[in-house]
Amino acid sequence: MQVSATMKYLRRSTRKTRLVTQAIVGKPVSEATAMLKFMPQGAAKDVAKVLKSAAANAENNHDLSPEDLFVVRATADEGPTLKRFQPRAQGRAFAIHKPMTHVTIVVEDREAR
Repeated sequence: MQVSATMKYLRRSTRKTRLVTQAIVGKPVSEATAMLKFMPQGAAKDVAKVLKSAAANAENNHDLSPEDLFVVRATADEGPTLKRFQPRAQGRAFAIHKPMTHVTIVVEDREAR
């Protein structure tokens, strides 16, 4: 049985968040949590929250053991972009793009495979 958790509108770059999510795919939840704890990237903390939520969803909603779970899929999809403008010299404007990301993590019971 596959169980998922999603964090929407995370104010981080999708490209930077994907580096973190790709590192945990295929790993047991306990190992992925330990990896995220020691990663230097700022997005690791937010991805760890989503992973913890997915494990809690599996445990509380489907009575699955958290020790038997592993990460099947972890995606960081592009969300909306806030567009702002910074005034520059001689009446020009400089565009500032503030990206958002939707993070989804799917965990599965090891015996299900």
